[in-house]
Amino acid sequence: MTINSRISGLRDHTPDERLALVAGGAGLDATALEALQPHAGLSLAQADHMVENVVGLIGIPVGVATNFTVDGVDRLIPMATEEPSVVAAASNAARMARVHGGFTTSYTGDVMIAQIQVLDAVDPHGTRFALLEAREELLALANEQDPVLVSLGGGAFDISVRVLPTRVGAQIIVHLHVDVRDAMGANAVNTMAEAIAPRIAELADTRTLLRILTNKAELRLTRARAVFDAELLGGAQVVSDIVAASAFAEADPYRAATHNKGIMNGITAVVLATGNDTRAVESGCHSHAARLGGYSALSQFEQDAAGNLVGTLEVPLAVGLVGGATRAHPTAQAAVRLLGVETARELASIVAAVGLAQNLAACRALAAEGIQRGHMTLHARTIAASAGAEVDEIGDVAARIVAERRIRVEYAREVLAELRAEKTTA
Repeated sequence: MTINSRISGLRDHTPDERLALVAGGAGLDATALEALQPHAGLSLAQADHMVENVVGLIGIPVGVATNFTVDGVDRLIPMATEEPSVVAAASNAARMARVHGGFTTSYTGDVMIAQIQVLDAVDPHGTRFALLEAREELLALANEQDPVLVSLGGGAFDISVRVLPTRVGAQIIVHLHVDVRDAMGANAVNTMAEAIAPRIAELADTRTLLRILTNKAELRLTRARAVFDAELLGGAQVVSDIVAASAFAEADPYRAATHNKGIMNGITAVVLATGNDTRAVESGCHSHAARLGGYSALSQFEQDAAGNLVGTLEVPLAVGLVGGATRAHPTAQAAVRLLGVETARELASIVAAVGLAQNLAACRALAAEGIQRGHMTLHARTIAASAGAEVDEIGDVAARIVAERRIRVEYAREVLAELRAEKTTA
């Protein structure tokens, strides 16, 4: 399937027209994406089997980011977000990277870690060695729990053990390393951890307590890199200012928190659209930002020898295509079809690329024109709707409040009343 992510003027069409254009760009029949439409998405009956005490559904807009080339392949990217400007900003940043080949990525593997907590060991260091001596036995026991995963080339393959000083005394923490292939992996690694915990307790001659995966997925890192064209960014000064802004985020945790939020605007939108666990990904990314002892930026921007801007991003991404909401949610299935991905690695690479693109867009807006100009212009349509404008009135109200630079709900109400009065008089 050949995908063309360059769809000019997509914003000028109606949602139905956009869906047809996006399907065509992805080489799909329009019916393949029908679940993206509200009437064909998740039903109340389906939702009732996903979580407890279901009483209804909440709709989140799904936009499609264009212009992306990731590892030499064009991708049209579904993004589920309620925040204005996110989809447009990512698309624009991708356009600036496209002229230099788009985004390239690398991936450390589909490895998740389960933790088993051992308490009250009399000789913690000796116990640590005893557990390491039982490595092969524990791995075999873990793999007995998921023969299908093992048949696919995955499964438990390593164990590490450490003695952890805590305020209630030394604890022994066993890490079980599991290749989960194309799954997010929580269920598989948790099942394995629970299965080997009793044997660990026997070997340690004590008891175990917690046995669960860690969302600090440091063995499942995705790295994305792109060169953003200096001329398209706005010139040498803008490039220099983005580098300075990046250095600020690297050095200061207060700035880093907002800098990384911009990255997560992109990452979370794709993770949510594909039915993956947004909370797991977010906790993993933020823990990675603090891996060196202080909270810092997840990305860096530098100027290359040609004067262009080089952006890099490294994040742990526990995302999958097997199991969970990705399989149960029809809209998530449509989003995966639109992406055209077949492996968790491909999905993670796209997610990281979108995170970097969104981050670049935010940094450029801050360095070049201030975040409010572009964001609030796109936010004007939401303001108009909040003021009570109907679908056919939103465009006129938004245009007026943007032109007068008074993008506030109370003023939108005044404009709406004036427009309706004019129509009545006419």
